[in-house]
Amino acid sequence: MIVRIPSEGQYNLPGAFIDDLNDVDNKLVEAVELEDEPQFEKLLKEMLDLVRNNGTLLPVDELVESDLVLPEPDITLIEAEEMFVGEGLLPD
Repeated sequence: MIVRIPSEGQYNLPGAFIDDLNDVDNKLVEAVELEDEPQFEKLLKEMLDLVRNNGTLLPVDELVESDLVLPEPDITLIEAEEMFVGEGLLPD
């Protein structure tokens, strides 16, 4: 799965990590709904680090369509309220 982190680039994330990413996504939806900013920030970092640590950064000159675009690392809870609704970024 090709995952984009805005301002950083695209990562090729092996399928073995999709369930983990979906789990964090679901927790992020809950944190946003509860307006729990500390939990939101913790889970956002966890989501981004999961991709950074387990994905392979694609070369800048390699143009590939992203399967998933994650929020920017500095997104606020208010801004995230528009993204993390319903099933979140990854449908179950």
